[in-house]
Amino acid sequence: MSHAKTSYVCLPCRASYKQPYDRERERICPRCAQSLIHVGSAFAAPRRRDVAAWRTLSVLLHAGVRFHKSCCGGPGYRPRTLSEVRERMVYARRSGEPFARALVRYEVPSAPSRG
Repeated sequence: MSHAKTSYVCLPCRASYKQPYDRERERICPRCAQSLIHVGSAFAAPRRRDVAAWRTLSVLLHAGVRFHKSCCGGPGYRPRTLSEVRERMVYARRSGEPFARALVRYEVPSAPSRG
């Protein structure tokens, strides 16, 4: 029985590839020959020309956030814009919460009012 396909990305080339998952095999980008990053089976790649979306994706992947399916379907919330990423990173710095956990928060708690 063959395994389901999962997504791998090359950030420099802004390219995504669906391939069977194999933990032992390193995947190489056919364009630039760099290692591909395993992102998960619930990943939907942005358009190649959408540079801001790829920058957002780069931040998520470097923080360790991936797009694996959960028991309820998709991977859960993932920020789509750089402003959403910045908002969550500011919250993480202020609260001490790890970046990876703050990045997947659906809502960021508002700062306590000073007055």
